[in-house]
Parts: sequence; C-alpha cells; structure tokens
Amino acid sequence: MGCNRNYGLIAGAVIGAVLAVFGGILMPVGDLLIEKTIKKEVALEEGTTAYKNWVTTGTEVYRQFWIFDVQNPDEVAINSSNVKVKQRGPYTYRVRYLSKDNITHDPMTNTVSFVQPNGAIFEPSLSVGSENDNFTILNLAVAAAPHLYPNAFVQVLLNSLIKKSKSSMFQRRSVKEILWGYKDPFLSLVPYPISTTVGVFFPYNNTADGVFKVFNGKDDISKVGIIDTYKGKKTLGYWSDYCDLINGTDAATFPPFVEKTRVLQFFSSDICRSIYAVFAEELNLKGINVYRFVLPPKAFASPVQNPDNHCFCTDREVSNNCTFFGVLDISKCKEGKPVILSLPHLLHASPEIAETVEGLNPNEEEHKTYLDVEPITGFTLRFAKRLQVNILVKPAKKIEALKGLKRNYIVPILWLNETGTVGDEKAEMFKSQVTGKINLLGTVEMVLLSVGVVMFVAFMISYCACRSKTAK
Repeated sequence: MGCNRNYGLIAGAVIGAVLAVFGGILMPVGDLLIEKTIKKEVALEEGTTAYKNWVTTGTEVYRQFWIFDVQNPDEVAINSSNVKVKQRGPYTYRVRYLSKDNITHDPMTNTVSFVQPNGAIFEPSLSVGSENDNFTILNLAVAAAPHLYPNAFVQVLLNSLIKKSKSSMFQRRSVKEILWGYKDPFLSLVPYPISTTVGVFFPYNNTADGVFKVFNGKDDISKVGIIDTYKGKKTLGYWSDYCDLINGTDAATFPPFVEKTRVLQFFSSDICRSIYAVFAEELNLKGINVYRFVLPPKAFASPVQNPDNHCFCTDREVSNNCTFFGVLDISKCKEGKPVILSLPHLLHASPEIAETVEGLNPNEEEHKTYLDVEPITGFTLRFAKRLQVNILVKPAKKIEALKGLKRNYIVPILWLNETGTVGDEKAEMFKSQVTGKINLLGTVEMVLLSVGVVMFVAFMISYCACRSKTAK
C-alpha cells in the first residue's frame, strides 16, 4: 500500500514537472507565435488587420480651431502698440474621413503608394458658433506683400492698389473665410495673373496631400509604414543638410514592438519637416496598454540650444541670429509667404517673441502634441496634434498700411487641435483580436508554470515525508 502511495506521489511530481516545463517552453514559443502573427497582421497587404485600418481609418478625427481676435487693430497699425488678442473657439470640423486613393502596390520594392484626399465637414454641435462668425485678424495679403516683393518701386505700385481697394493692416473676416479662403480685394486689382484667393488652409477641400510611397513591411517589418518618397522625392527642398530628409512614418502607425527607449520619427506636411517624439508615460486607454510619446522642447530649440537644429534656421534676421526658439519659419515651404509655426500660445517659445503680443496663456497640458501608441502593434490609438499659425509682419515704408510699425511682429492667427481616439467598438475588437489573445496566452503560461511548480514541490515533499516514515 505504501509503495503504491509512493508511486502516486512520484507520478504527481512528474506531472507537475511536465506542466512547469511545458509552461516554461510555452513562453518563448508563445512569444515567437505572437511575433510571427503580429508581423503578418501589421504588414500593409490586402487582407491584414493593419491594411483594413490603413485604407480607411475607423477613428473619427476632428480639427478644432481657435481664432485670435485682435482687440486693438488701430493702436497697432498707427502707434506700433503690442497686439492684444482674445481667442475664440473651438470651431470644429471632421477631417480624414475619406479613404486613401490611387493605391498602387509595387511587389518589386515592397512599397505601396497612395494619396490622402482632404475634406472638412463643419460640426455645429462641437463648435461655439457658426462658420459665419466674424473676427478681426491680420490682412494676410497686405502683410505678405513686402516679403514677396521687396523691391521699393514694386512696393509703391502695390501701395496704390492697397489704398484703392481700401485694404488695411487688419480686416474683418468670417471663420469660413479665414480657414478655407476668400477673394482678396487688393489682389484682385493686381494687373498680372496671380491667385486672388487667400486663406490659411486654401486650397483644402477636394485636394490631396501629394503622393506618398511607404514600405509595406512584407520583407522587413521594421520598415512598415516608413515613408520612402513624398511627391516622388526623398527630400523636401526647403531645408539644407539632414533637416531636408523625409524620416519615419506619417505618425498613424509605427513599426511594431515599440520600446520606451525608441525615438519615434515621423513626417508632417503641415509643418513641412520631419520631427520626432519621445516616451513620456504609460497609460491605459479603454483597457489597452499604450505608451504616450510627446514632442520634446528640444525639437523646437534654437541651434544655440540644440546644434542639430542648425539647418532649420534659414533667415538670421527673422530668427535673431538663430537664437529664437519655439518657432519655425516655413516661408520657403509656402512660396515665400511669411508663415511662422509654433505650438499654441507660443508654448516653449522665446520670451522676446511673446513680448509683442498680449493675451496668450501657454499651458503644457492643453497645448502639447502627443501620440498614444500600442507598443505591440505600433498602432497610434489616440493622438492630439496642436499647432499655431503666425504671420511675420515687418515695417514697410513704401506701404502706407505698414509704415506705422516700428518693429517686427509675429502675429498669431489661429491654433488648431487635431484629435482622434480609437472608438469603443474598435477598441473591443482590438482587445479580442490582439491584446486579449496575448494576455490569455500569458495567463496560460503563468498558470501552467505556477501549478506545475506547486504540484512538483508538494508531491516531492509528500514523497520524502512518506519515505522518511517508511524508513522508521
């Protein structure tokens, strides 16, 4: 009887050992299975999970706009006073609802090319007013004139047209006009053919943001989504040196298995450059573990603070000998128009820039840009892209509307917050198809290993105790 009992205890210990060994073996094998499955599903090929979400995003994306209403236009134009602004908003539009178009696969290079059509639909329920609300803002055409035509004789001619059209340094325009365009009375009098429509985002609707060619990841998953060319080129033509390179993805997705130490590089045509984000914190988004990556202040630093940014300094006068930080002069990208980009309310910008503007209140939490990335797949499940559009205004003695200025101004026009969060239905699907299975496999591994170890130890202790009694 004792012998049979000993055999049972040994059998139990063996079963426990087998379970523990099986659980231990399942860990690396399971990891390999997960890696193989993820590599297959994140490739941009027809039939994969990533491809379905890539062609048509299931996430509703909105652009909120806050307009800076100038409170003292006459004081600025006549006395060169500080610009006093008051933001109004949000005015919200739904964007990125159109599917990618002209999708072409190239199996020879493992790339896929496409265009992303642009469209914006006004959302009254998410806005503080209508598109017809009016604001006092800088006159974009008048402010740009001396930058585009520095010749004194040409400026004299332009001045006569500005006066004839009754244009001034500031103007009243509706939200719809400011964003999407209006026929400018001054430009309409210019005798040679030029575009007479002016708007911060004109043209937008029914346009496409150039042709992108990205790697599909079929041969090398570490390259999935990374941009090979934009508009048929690997460089932009706006900057010198490495600043002109098109790096990373479009930020909608990144190569899988994202680690906290990774620097996420991406290209944004809105800011005419490649930029990067670094890990900030780990969060839970609708039951899904995500890593939040943020744009660091270093990315907007001056060349004095960060020598890597030396090639983003293109005008030593505008940048105060390349010492200004927190702003980006993209005039070369905008056909010479004096557009200066920054974070909202000049967050992380040089104090000297904000000295000429009153009414700005930078706030890190409200005005920073971030990406919440699911680390296993590399999918961006939530994001907030925040950006401010400013115009550089210089004194111009030959243009009456600007001759009262005694200094340069960087005048804020508006700031935007483009956001998107994975929907509840898609989050549940993601959990069931990806994270749920991975978590289940991890649980099975731990249960097998734990139960096996406990069984082995318990049965071995019982066996040794039984042998000890039998020996006595």
